[in-house]
Amino acid sequence: MHEETKISRKRMVELLNEDLAREYQAIIAYVIYSQTLKGAEYMQIAQELEKHAGEELSHAIQIAKQIDYFNGEPVNKPKEVKVSDKPKEMLRFDLENERQTLINYRQRIRQADAMGEFALGEVLRKIIAQEQEHLQDLADALGIDTPKIE
Repeated sequence: MHEETKISRKRMVELLNEDLAREYQAIIAYVIYSQTLKGAEYMQIAQELEKHAGEELSHAIQIAKQIDYFNGEPVNKPKEVKVSDKPKEMLRFDLENERQTLINYRQRIRQADAMGEFALGEVLRKIIAQEQEHLQDLADALGIDTPKIE
């Protein structure tokens, strides 16, 4: 996969808006999943997902602030939210969303650094720390190893 590293401010806004739409998706998914997961084995992860929803809202606000800094307009639509009546499937959807988010933010950090926009990189590094925790929580809930991020 060819990675754009040296990009314009306009392109950064476009990419950050994609990231923002994914954060909206995560908020909605975590709200739905935390309230619809049923069964004793899912009570603890449901509570954790509720917490994740609040953290994703914080991420969305931080990304929107960066879009504003670049003189862009934040998007108002989430990426599609997948739903299922199967708890493990919902958790797998979340796991894949977190994995993709980490890939994107790692790329965004390299792009920000190449632009000399080090503050953006720092904001994203803090977000990544929480996203990695989310990935780990979901992998643990599924009883699997944490997926590799490449």
